Amino acid sequence: MRNTVLFTLLAALAAMNAPGQATGTGTSSGGTGTATSGSTTNAPSTVRSPTPTTTTNSTATQTPTPIPRTIFISGKVVADDGSPLPPNVVIQRVCNGTPRSVAYTDSKGHFSFQWGQQNNFMSDASEAGFSGSSPLGSGSGSGFGNAQSAGGGNPMAGDPFSNQMAGCELRAQIAGYRSDIVNLMSRNSMDNPDVGLIVVHRMGNVEGLSISATSFMAPKDAKKAYEKGLQSLLKNKPEDASKEFEKAVLAYPKYADAWMNLGKVRMQLKTPATAKEAMLKAIEADPKLVGPYVELGLLAAQQNKWEEAAPLLDRALKLDPIDFPQAWYISAAANFNLKKFDLAEKSAREAKKLDPKHVNPRTEYLLGLILAEKHDFPAAAEQFRAYLKIAPAAPDFSKVKDQLAQLEKYLEQTEAAKQP
Repeated sequence: MRNTVLFTLLAALAAMNAPGQATGTGTSSGGTGTATSGSTTNAPSTVRSPTPTTTTNSTATQTPTPIPRTIFISGKVVADDGSPLPPNVVIQRVCNGTPRSVAYTDSKGHFSFQWGQQNNFMSDASEAGFSGSSPLGSGSGSGFGNAQSAGGGNPMAGDPFSNQMAGCELRAQIAGYRSDIVNLMSRNSMDNPDVGLIVVHRMGNVEGLSISATSFMAPKDAKKAYEKGLQSLLKNKPEDASKEFEKAVLAYPKYADAWMNLGKVRMQLKTPATAKEAMLKAIEADPKLVGPYVELGLLAAQQNKWEEAAPLLDRALKLDPIDFPQAWYISAAANFNLKKFDLAEKSAREAKKLDPKHVNPRTEYLLGLILAEKHDFPAAAEQFRAYLKIAPAAPDFSKVKDQLAQLEKYLEQTEAAKQP
């Protein structure tokens, strides 16, 4: 009797998770992830990584109060030990837990930007906003697109925090470093625009780099072209950015950061083959640069090339296990599809640990699917409940609720069968 119920339960979960029935399953390439033959549940990558506006507990639904005057913000990023930092460090503004990249530092660590300006900044691989249409959280639908390496997502969309500073702070975003925070809550248009120093602290267990050491050795003309490319990204001109990055790598073929950003722009321009070539060039120039591994891993996952995606993400996470929570999530999805459920569980739990604010609540659901495959049904049910609690507006809420009901029914029947 128990085996019959278990078979029925798993069959029901598989049917509810079928590619044609999942909500929000499209990718930019038209593919959907499917489980390998014999799997009882289909690829969790067929389920969209939700954006904060649809599946997270956002508090920014009210109309912001306009600020009557233009506000400029400036400052400087420094290392706590006085060691030099690379140029083009990403500055993020975080409002109510939602990060958004707003500026780069110059060669001396200085940055400035206008508050509320619609900077068309390309986000990158660890930014937790996960904008865009890809179910894997890509900002562009083809690049990883979300905050540690510079570049990679699509331009910033409508910004609910563009005219208010309540609940906002600034931080520097460099893989391998922990950034101090500058609180902006009490600032107004009459204040000194200089927020002072943002101090970053190197973390000893991160081997990888978010900005390549080759950038220090680039000749002046290559650096100039590269910086022009970054400015074109801020202005939402990917074609111009591509031309400038091409100039940079032509002048300095070992310019790993330029190759990486060229690859991300090409992904945005929907040329994945040439994007992949550029990313491989970046790895060749600097094997410790983390971003290209993450970008290539995501690209492979979007094409359902799980055997290719898993080792790329594994390499990225060995170089930097801290700054890319979304890479852990995609690694879990890849190993799930490869039926390597122990590895999938490890990756999902790391993704969950690095996302305490549940910016990507789908991690809870993915972990539940993994635990169901491992026949740990009580734990799977707990993960489904957690997902439904933190993502009540998820488009697949009803489907997951039905799956939970199936699990709970099975657990009740199992418990009843134990009674004398």
